[in-house]
Amino acid sequence: MSLIQQALLGASTVAVSGAVGAAVSGPKLRAVVAGGSTAACGAGGLIAGIALLTGQTYSATAPGLLPLGTAAISGDALSGVFLALVGAVAVVAGLYSIGYTQPAPQTDHGPGSGASSRTVQATLPLFVAAMIWVPVAGNVTTFLVVWELMALTSLVLVLAEHQARQEVRTAGAWYASMTHAGFAAIVLGLLLFSARAGGDSFAALRSGAAGLPSWSRSLIFVLVFIGFGSKAGLVPLHVWLPRAHPEAPSHVSALMSAAMVKLGLYGILRVGFDLLGGGQRWWWVLVLATGAVSALYGVLQASVAVDLKRLLGYSTTENMGLVMMGVGAAGIFAVDGNRLLASLLLAAAVLHAINHAGFKTLLFLGAGSVLRSTGSRDLDSLGGLASRMPVTTALFGIGALAAAALPPGNGFVSEWLLLQGLIHSLPAAGSPSVLVAVTMPLAVGVVALTAGLGVATFVKAFGVGFLARPRSAAAERATESPAIMRAAMVFAAVGCAALAIAPAALGPSLNRVLTVLPTVHDGAPLQGGVTLRLNGISGSMSPLLILCGLLAAAFGAIAVLRYAGRGLPRRKALVWGCGGTRLDPRMEYTATSFAEPLTRVFDDVLAPEQDVNVTHYAESQYLIESVQYRQQVADRIETALYPPLLGVMARWGRLAGRLQNGSVHRYLAFGLVGLLTVLIVVGVTS
Repeated sequence: MSLIQQALLGASTVAVSGAVGAAVSGPKLRAVVAGGSTAACGAGGLIAGIALLTGQTYSATAPGLLPLGTAAISGDALSGVFLALVGAVAVVAGLYSIGYTQPAPQTDHGPGSGASSRTVQATLPLFVAAMIWVPVAGNVTTFLVVWELMALTSLVLVLAEHQARQEVRTAGAWYASMTHAGFAAIVLGLLLFSARAGGDSFAALRSGAAGLPSWSRSLIFVLVFIGFGSKAGLVPLHVWLPRAHPEAPSHVSALMSAAMVKLGLYGILRVGFDLLGGGQRWWWVLVLATGAVSALYGVLQASVAVDLKRLLGYSTTENMGLVMMGVGAAGIFAVDGNRLLASLLLAAAVLHAINHAGFKTLLFLGAGSVLRSTGSRDLDSLGGLASRMPVTTALFGIGALAAAALPPGNGFVSEWLLLQGLIHSLPAAGSPSVLVAVTMPLAVGVVALTAGLGVATFVKAFGVGFLARPRSAAAERATESPAIMRAAMVFAAVGCAALAIAPAALGPSLNRVLTVLPTVHDGAPLQGGVTLRLNGISGSMSPLLILCGLLAAAFGAIAVLRYAGRGLPRRKALVWGCGGTRLDPRMEYTATSFAEPLTRVFDDVLAPEQDVNVTHYAESQYLIESVQYRQQVADRIETALYPPLLGVMARWGRLAGRLQNGSVHRYLAFGLVGLLTVLIVVGVTS
């Protein structure tokens, strides 16, 4: 039995055992069983993924295991990178959940009883197991079964607090609707593909794709892109993401945002580049444009959000948009025959997906630590956590630095690679086509604007949420998280640091991933040890040297100040003495006021709803007692697109209700007409 087989079977066995154990355990033991089995299941996936990335392959079949076909497993390097990603996130989230689901001491906060219930705790390891099996599914039947299992288990976890809050039930309804609409698109696309190719195994799909007509291949790609794009949180199918992430338990939010959405990326890469063989240029223009819109819209919504977890949810849309920009640009250059740039851009996209998994895990766990301690996600009511939760503050700061794509964060490395590929597109192409000449400079501008807004977003999240003075009683009473939660966050921070300092270590693994996609691969795109060098492009960067330079500058400035101040008398005083002795939290910037300039600049896009209430003294209408300012920024895409769509669906539902009059004869007639229609269509098209 190979290492991959042992790891996958071990992960599945631990997940099922953990689910059973959590279902029958008492409240105190339940968290340990569920969290420990989740972490162990993730470790099995991580081991299997690393084995696949080292060049090993694995395939197996189990006839009769599934009612509709043969269960098939097939793993390669592309499977391995997503398998390792899911496993690593699950290890951290599983350990974190052990402490998170325990009641917070001496407070009435905490995740609530829903997160620690038998159903939710038993479902957690099953959710991880389902995600692990998605990248190694070897045929359409197996893929659809494990994909739906992943969707159902994640829905149960999102609804953990459904008895406590109406918002949770609303988020669950949106998530269920969007994920199953996406699943329907995936089912239609893959079933059409397997019917046309003459088999549902991935090997049969690869061999049969070349013989498909152009319209059929395009229809298949559009359908699967809709389905996988919905799971990846791309605009306009993103509406479930900023709803479900804030309402799910924080370790579940980390699993969904850092791991589950990446499986949407896996589906696009597997079907678009591998099974369909690259396809046409307009496919990838569609992917690039969707990614650009998602990146800009996501970061704009994140920049004005005051709910910390909602902010992080929109940040996921932003980062998946950046990933899709790299995928789309890689596809365009692959069709044009420029595999040098195609391989670099696809490597940048995969690396950014890995980096995003690292820092988004850390950020969601940090937000969960704040929520558990204060009972609030509202940035306007937080503050002062740096002195009360120093470890959480420092670790969240590391994640914020990475998410803002600033050096030496790991997000900076992959965004730099993406920019290098886009910037070098015109000179490398010689005489570029009109499409490349127009789209690539626009893509560079989108990445640059997204990076700038991302900095503002996480300066707001960290500065307003953790620094200054507390703006609520709950923030004043905040205490540090349990040791196991802090340890899990430290593991995530160490992973981010490793990815930031030594990204070249992933070069061989990324090269093996690209070898699975022959239409893109053109040698190793990344080379070097301490210095990261780009193959065939005049670009290099050393994250370690950048870190050393920043540390040297910081310590040098401190040394100069100490040397200049030798012998001078010292006295203690406020750094900012203008009214500092009577500084009130109401005088500080809130998240709303911090984002107000951006709201003005992008007023036409965001269309904020503002309300000012002025209360006068009863004795005199010329004297003002209080002024209340409220601002709400709705999701304009959601409000413009979905109400009409839901109205159409409601009318169809009412029409279908009229057909259900209870007459058996009418139902038999409907069945006969449907059967005849199917037979006629099959006879004409076959």
